[in-house]
Amino acid sequence: MNTKNAWATVAQREISIRLRDKTFIGSTLLSLVILVGVFGFQTWQSNKDTTFDVAVTSQSQQMGEVLHTAGTKGGHVGVDVVDVADDDAAEAALDDGEADAWLHPTDGGWQLTGKDGVDDQLKGFAEEKISQAVMADNAQQAGTSIDALQQGATVTTASLNGDADEETAGQVVGFIMAILFYMSAIMFGSYLAMSVTEEKQSRIVEIIATSIPLRQLLIGKLVGMVVLAVGQMMLYALIGIIGVSFTDMGDMLPGLTSSLVWFVLYFLAGFTMIAAMFAVSGALASRQEDIQTTSMPVTMLIMVVFFAALLAKGTVAEVLAWIPPFSAIIQPMRLAAGDGTWWEALLGLGVLVAVTAVVIVLAERIYRRALLQTSGKLRLKEAWKAEV
Repeated sequence: MNTKNAWATVAQREISIRLRDKTFIGSTLLSLVILVGVFGFQTWQSNKDTTFDVAVTSQSQQMGEVLHTAGTKGGHVGVDVVDVADDDAAEAALDDGEADAWLHPTDGGWQLTGKDGVDDQLKGFAEEKISQAVMADNAQQAGTSIDALQQGATVTTASLNGDADEETAGQVVGFIMAILFYMSAIMFGSYLAMSVTEEKQSRIVEIIATSIPLRQLLIGKLVGMVVLAVGQMMLYALIGIIGVSFTDMGDMLPGLTSSLVWFVLYFLAGFTMIAAMFAVSGALASRQEDIQTTSMPVTMLIMVVFFAALLAKGTVAEVLAWIPPFSAIIQPMRLAAGDGTWWEALLGLGVLVAVTAVVIVLAERIYRRALLQTSGKLRLKEAWKAEV
């Protein structure tokens, strides 16, 4: 075996083992089913047709027909008119569930009355259609037209800080980014730690060490886990993008593309740093039962980073966006929300990559020295000073 390329063989083995693992395959498929189900439900909800039964008396029958006609011309809201004799009959229809709402005139216009309230869809639909019908009637009586009445009355909106809907979409995407990073770091980091400890506990690593340098073993394991994590994350992202394209947020996807690219780059660097730490925690353990203890500092660090990304605001968030590993999540979130610039992202990525490189160098020393120590669980200080 060419020891210079041994890491590639190790990486291929790690990927192959994980892709055959039923637990990994099952969790991935379950997550995909949940994603597809969520987006499918949202799409169905946004596109389904809803018909409401509206009770009308002789006083409101004409306006009820206006709503019924408007509902038949397209859209997702329809109105079926329920003729009743009088107001008491209308209230009885509401109580018996024969009608969803009762339309009746008031001194100031029209009113929809429901048994326990009026559905928002019906309310919005009725407000729009009744307003249009009343304005058209008033315009005709005044000898003019709706266009003439509305001339100069159009109001547009603008924002110095960008579009509010896009900002909200960016915040949602940023939250999803944080969730994906947290889940991937915990899951694949744990896989890596267990793999390292298993080889150490079974003494297989002693045989491996006679064939390839332990540095190559570590690099191969890191590459394998990074490939798996990025592959799974990209699969989730692809399903998410397809799902979002069928919702009202689909038009905003082009504006979020650059943020997603930055997230992948930051994910690569940040996850590699965390994975190196988990490899060390696995090397410090002497048996599987020790992993929870040795990996606790790394797990706590990930949790702190995750909650800081969700809760930090203002100046605190701006500062943490430059400090690895916080920057691995916070900087892409700021970009998605429109709070960062490309040069900040590039500079922040450079800092993250540099710190990751330092962490890998330090981790390699501890990993290499702790991996062959089988006398028991080690502390960092002991592993650092151990003889190779």
